[in-house]
Amino acid sequence: MKAALLEEFEQPLNVTTTRDPVLPDDGIVVRVNTCGVCRSDWHGWKGTNPLIKRPHVPGHEFAGDVVAVGPDCHQINIGDRVTAPVIMGCGCCPTCRQGQLTLCDTQHVIGFSGWGAFAELVAIPYADSNAVVLPDSVGYDVAAALGCRTTTAFAAVVDRAQVRAGESLAVHGCGGVGLSAVSIGAAVGATVIAVDIIEEKLHLAKEAGATHVVNAATVNDVAGTIREITGGGANASIEALGITETFHNSLRCLAKFGRHVQIGQPLDDHATPLIPLLETVYYRQLSIMGSRGLSAHRFPALFALIAAGRLDMQRLIKNRITLEQASDVFYQMDNHEDVGITLIESI
Repeated sequence: MKAALLEEFEQPLNVTTTRDPVLPDDGIVVRVNTCGVCRSDWHGWKGTNPLIKRPHVPGHEFAGDVVAVGPDCHQINIGDRVTAPVIMGCGCCPTCRQGQLTLCDTQHVIGFSGWGAFAELVAIPYADSNAVVLPDSVGYDVAAALGCRTTTAFAAVVDRAQVRAGESLAVHGCGGVGLSAVSIGAAVGATVIAVDIIEEKLHLAKEAGATHVVNAATVNDVAGTIREITGGGANASIEALGITETFHNSLRCLAKFGRHVQIGQPLDDHATPLIPLLETVYYRQLSIMGSRGLSAHRFPALFALIAAGRLDMQRLIKNRITLEQASDVFYQMDNHEDVGITLIESI
């Protein structure tokens, strides 16, 4: 099959012909139609994800057609149009049986612990528990755009922060996952305040449903500005970058009893920030939560938002590229120059 191989970190991917994936007994093989290019892929390309063993095929935000089904897979058929969450639980352990597949101890992380979808074909294990058959109303491009960004944002906004209509939601960072959080917040009826340092991304945030935007490069106090906008602080706040400064802004912008959800992946020194526990968290009784991925059984709730016209993924898709151009996007991400969602469509 044709695939983009990661052979050296921070170097261009090698688009070449390599071995086809092995069909798992409990899984499927999918012919990839479309795949998103995500900042999580960039982290892997930078060499910060210990799961990756080179040579490696990145890519986890995919949609395509099932071309093979293993003997122990009983709910998916050849010809089905499918996607799958980036984090796939086994479906059998006590954690998975509680519906928390993203916390499975034997999870498979597509594009990280196994080869991904920057390729013509990708293998999906645990398919009965993880493969998501697409409704006719959801195209390959929208399914790939949902990817890990929108599904992660949905889990953070709806399932973890439990944002309700009439509440205020701050979103720090308007990359792909941040813009998705803005869209989800607007879809559930929240007042959304979007924060970034790039005007083009803030413009996209307004298009995605943000009520207010804050350019962190031009204001002296991001958290104070949000507290002023909301009349005392946001009910919930999403940190979508994994950066210490924005983490603190997220905590400080919250109202009493506010909920912070961390979806940006913090690395290096950003992974261990000092927390103002007494004044900020304890006295104001804040909740600090993490959120990573979305289990397959929650995808229909996302599809329902799309069907109801409350979530428009097309407006977030800003770039459609070939497999050979994927490396260019990684270099753009080095300087946060990527805008909106980029999809690989010519594989």
